[in-house]
Amino acid sequence: MMNLSIEQNTSRNKIHPHKFALFAGCASLLMMFASLTSAYIVRQSAGNWLEFRLPEVFKISTFVILLSSVALHASYVAFKKEKKNLYQGLLVVTFLLGMLFFVFQYQGWLALTDNGVPFTLNPSGDFVYVISWFHAAHVIGGIAVLAVAMIHAFGLRFRVTQKRKLRFELTLTYWHFVDLLWVYLFVFLTIYR
Repeated sequence: MMNLSIEQNTSRNKIHPHKFALFAGCASLLMMFASLTSAYIVRQSAGNWLEFRLPEVFKISTFVILLSSVALHASYVAFKKEKKNLYQGLLVVTFLLGMLFFVFQYQGWLALTDNGVPFTLNPSGDFVYVISWFHAAHVIGGIAVLAVAMIHAFGLRFRVTQKRKLRFELTLTYWHFVDLLWVYLFVFLTIYR
């Protein structure tokens, strides 16, 4: 009887393998971006560094991605409370905001070029492009995951099950991660100009 109780408590405290894999993946991405920002600081101190302001559209994209995170979290809450229409609607809003974020990022890259900071002109600009491109690639991955979540939301009969809840939690965790990662990168690139 005592062993059964211990086993049940142990199994309840274990992290789901999919969540563990996601956390490990996010940790490796965090290390990659920490390496890029560290390399940025080291290269900046070496000289030959072009100083320029980040285009204002990057501020707008930051607001949009934060708003998308709020919308996705609200969608998750609605899902758990079995408010189907609100859950579906907020999921679509999140997807559209994710797409809008990418559009604003693209406009930011164009604005950099228009402001005399094209790719390969100077290491300072090159770092901004590379860091934001790597991040945008991960946002595209998140948008693909959101598209799959919408297919499930609209294509499957609505039910709150453990499997669907886990799938949504994985989506939510990844999306929050790329959102907060962009906030860090935006603040970093703003401070170290």
